[in-house]
Amino acid sequence: MSERTGWDRRLRVRADGRRLVGHARAVLLRRCADRVGLTGVLADVLPMGAGHGWRDRGVVVVQLAVAIVLGATNLTEAAQLGLHQSGLSGPAASDSTVRRALLGLDDTALTLIAKARRTVRRHVWSQLHLRPGGFPRLSVAGRCLRDWVVIDMAATIITAASKKERAAATFKGTFGFHPLATWCANTAERLAMELRPGNAGANTVADHLRVLTCALAQIPYSSAAKLLIRVDGAGATHGLLEHLVALNTKRRTVRFSVGWKITDEDEKAIAKLPEHAWETSLKQDGSPQAGYFVAELTGVNTREGWPEGTRLIVRRVRLSGRQLKKLTDFEQKTGWCYSITATNIGRMWGVAGSHQVQFLDALHRDHAEVEDRVRTNKALGLHHLPSKSFAVNQGWMGPPRTSPQTWTPGSASWACTTSTTWPTPNRTPCACASTTCRPASRNTPAIGGSASRPPGPGRPRSPPAGTGSPTFRPLPDNRLPPRRRPERSRPHHPPGDVEPRRSRSVTRRPTPNTPGHYGRTTAPINDRPR
Repeated sequence: MSERTGWDRRLRVRADGRRLVGHARAVLLRRCADRVGLTGVLADVLPMGAGHGWRDRGVVVVQLAVAIVLGATNLTEAAQLGLHQSGLSGPAASDSTVRRALLGLDDTALTLIAKARRTVRRHVWSQLHLRPGGFPRLSVAGRCLRDWVVIDMAATIITAASKKERAAATFKGTFGFHPLATWCANTAERLAMELRPGNAGANTVADHLRVLTCALAQIPYSSAAKLLIRVDGAGATHGLLEHLVALNTKRRTVRFSVGWKITDEDEKAIAKLPEHAWETSLKQDGSPQAGYFVAELTGVNTREGWPEGTRLIVRRVRLSGRQLKKLTDFEQKTGWCYSITATNIGRMWGVAGSHQVQFLDALHRDHAEVEDRVRTNKALGLHHLPSKSFAVNQGWMGPPRTSPQTWTPGSASWACTTSTTWPTPNRTPCACASTTCRPASRNTPAIGGSASRPPGPGRPRSPPAGTGSPTFRPLPDNRLPPRRRPERSRPHHPPGDVEPRRSRSVTRRPTPNTPGHYGRTTAPINDRPR
């Protein structure tokens, strides 16, 4: 039970089937936030007031997060969905209250919220380690990355239909924002995100370092011994790679895998590779991938100035129609399309064959799953920034979206990972994205009834309507109970009697002398010529 809110007091599961309510799975999200302590720590760090009608800011933020999962795209819809859940989780906050709460999130408040999230995440991850399957682990090319925490970094474009504060033209020819974020691939959580203007650079070193620092601060110390950072081609900068190499200590090992922009020197080095140097690529299950080849380019390429120990892995595939417009002269001549990955992985402790080029190529290609995280975040509110104010949009994107990370890739992040029925210890169910999590939370019905007093002397009584906490029972197969057609009541006639025949009434059309006539003359029915 939540001692601060008390909304789940005497909440039980019953099968009386008295009332039917929607959004039954919202109870899981709200209880998860309360049970892990997130609601309490947010209320402690956010501003507090003592006036009449003051709403607890921690509860307001969590209720907003639940409303976003249920489908809210603006503050008004969030308030309406909160009213729908008011019979269960208590009075809902109005849209003006939510706006004031988001406007109050300055830099100091965001820093305190980040510390609160780190405290809660340390508690949740400690519970994950105690599960029968242990902490979620990645499986790449048929090999399990034991005790490795993988962080994916990517940027995306958010279009704005109206003029918003700090919105600008993007490099794709659109208008909006260019946020940069990091996700934990093990648990599918979003660790940090920064809302940047649309004209922000894709490979700006300062932005990458700032977001990466916030993400590393969210990882508990007990899980930060072995880290793998994966970035696309925007991460191939001197400043970022040198910073990642400098993070290595005696107690922490940091490895990176980033994309690489091919230059003329790289193409000359690829042309020097003999045919027997190319090896067949591997799929994510470890089976060979026919028609795709990889090779080591480290000893052939002589580019200097990069961190010591950096390896270059080149991959080639046959040309496709969507690549014809971006081919270089060298690729058109050879008939192959090339891509290069830069990494400092010599060997990964506990992973057999981690030094092989096939494994390193599959490891970086697994970074493509970050696009699922981006799509899920956009479907769960990131694509609909609700206000013209940058502070409100940053608050909408920040604490509500990261309140427990159950809101991002569905309740699979914290709500399902803390359960003992995890599907597999090697892979997080990342597919629980916008196409599965959000409709299920929004449309799953349940039977609700008022919670009665515990068994004891006296007759059990139910609270008045609207004051009791409904209890829920999921329906089988997520379907509604069949509706019964109301039977028509027909007049009863004694046996032998004949039901009187109904007389058909004739309605006369309006005549010129009657009101409502519009100039059309109609004779009575009995006077019409036959």
